[in-house]
Amino acid sequence: MTQKFPYQAALFDLDGVILDTESQYTKFWGETGRKYRPDVDHFENRIKGQTLVQIYDQWFADDKHTQKLITKSLKRFETNMRFNYIKGALPYLVELNLQNIPTAIVTSSNLEKMAHVYRAHPELERLFTRILTSEDFVASKPDPDCYLKAAEALGADINKCVVFEDSINGLLAGRASGAHVIGLATTNTAEAIAPYCDETWPHF
Repeated sequence: MTQKFPYQAALFDLDGVILDTESQYTKFWGETGRKYRPDVDHFENRIKGQTLVQIYDQWFADDKHTQKLITKSLKRFETNMRFNYIKGALPYLVELNLQNIPTAIVTSSNLEKMAHVYRAHPELERLFTRILTSEDFVASKPDPDCYLKAAEALGADINKCVVFEDSINGLLAGRASGAHVIGLATTNTAEAIAPYCDETWPHF
């Protein structure tokens, strides 16, 4: 990025946008779906963008035992995850900081997962103006609530913000919020996400 940033603020999903983790989550939730919800095809795609609480409420509402088993497996899985940056993400964020552009992470991840992220990348707390997690939202993506709250937290007009997303639910949330939406073809193909965003990028 060499020219002046054309938006009031930049709002970023985390997994698949800043961090190259979506393929790991896809594997985990695919195995979880086949084990506990074999009646649901492509379970891993159905739950993208949902918080853990919302996954449980929708798919395991009457099965507290299974919820406990999944939570235990997920905690173990996230402890050992790799948190590599998406190509170009770190220098892009540094450039936004140099231009004094307000930024926010808007993620369905909870604070416990974020503690692992911060251990791997302590610089994230410095690079972002605000970091909003699942604890901050009532509704999950594709509802726009999370992006509307992020814009408000930054004191920005959502119609003058840009949202960076990779999942279909996330792209729908960004579009419903009224922001300009850039889809990153890191989780899905550019052709698959093109109908849900204003432009597509392969990476940063």
